Amino acid sequence: MAKKTRIKKILVEQILDKAGVPYETIVFNAGMNRSDEEMAQYHLTEHDIYKTLALTGNATGPVIGVVPLDMHLDEKKLASVSGNKRVDMIATKDLQKTTGYIHGANNPVGIWQTKKFPIYFDLTAQKASSIVVSAGEIGRSIRIDATVLADFVQGQFADISMANASKSI
Repeated sequence: MAKKTRIKKILVEQILDKAGVPYETIVFNAGMNRSDEEMAQYHLTEHDIYKTLALTGNATGPVIGVVPLDMHLDEKKLASVSGNKRVDMIATKDLQKTTGYIHGANNPVGIWQTKKFPIYFDLTAQKASSIVVSAGEIGRSIRIDATVLADFVQGQFADISMANASKSI
């Protein structure tokens, strides 16, 4: 019988382990180009996977929005709930300097632990039994209870998404 290859735990997983927060590690071999087979293996749809978006508000500075992959972030709604008149996406060239992560690897746990930026989860996450978010490396994710995650990062649930619009992400 072949030995199961052991995956080295990355920082986000170590943080959650230390805090006693349950999660499941998910590995996508092709990074952000998830195959149908991998999606089926983990019983996932695009709606189960959430993107962590970094924006900057005119009054608060950086703010994080977490929405499903198959939906768009409504910048006006996020601005309103975060106490800003407007929010704008942080430029890709400034992303790592601001959040500590590259595009595609932003995650609520790491951002909260190092930066303490306010984090807002779309209401769809609150209704889901669990969500999948990046674990801080391209191709690495975690499946975690959304309420447990929001509590851990002191996040709030709010209506910050829309199905389709011209000014969305």
